[in-house]
Amino acid sequence: THISATPSGMIHFFILQNRQGQTRIAKWYSSFEHEEKKKLQSEIYRTLIQRPSKYTNFVEFRNYTLVYRRYKGVFFTICCDPSDNEMAMLEAIHLFVECLDDYFVDVCELDLVFGFYKVFALLDEFFLAGELQESSKKVILARMNYLAEVEKKV
Repeated sequence: THISATPSGMIHFFILQNRQGQTRIAKWYSSFEHEEKKKLQSEIYRTLIQRPSKYTNFVEFRNYTLVYRRYKGVFFTICCDPSDNEMAMLEAIHLFVECLDDYFVDVCELDLVFGFYKVFALLDEFFLAGELQESSKKVILARMNYLAEVEKKV
């Protein structure tokens, strides 16, 4: 059950799932109970895995819109309001994947699993409280490289 009302025009969650339905990364920007999160992840996986590739990358889901893209066997899914611009969300997913690919140098699913804290840091450079914060790949990667330098000094 959804706990609190959220303002219109935001991302409610961002989920990365593999072809087997395992959630590798989940970032929640709206409040959901733990059981509801598990149910959502399962329903989203079933919805996307059965969807033919010739269909669009947008799905009406409950009271939301899912925008997704599959890269190297991983589904990158954003849940947003139906009034949001789906193409902008699709672009955000693509930019996020490009940044992951540059940062991890040819990213794979294992990078998401073992470098999850870096993936969350990268995600935090993109989105803040469910809103797109930064759209410059150059700026995002510069910030991530700065964080890596700070991490080396510690």
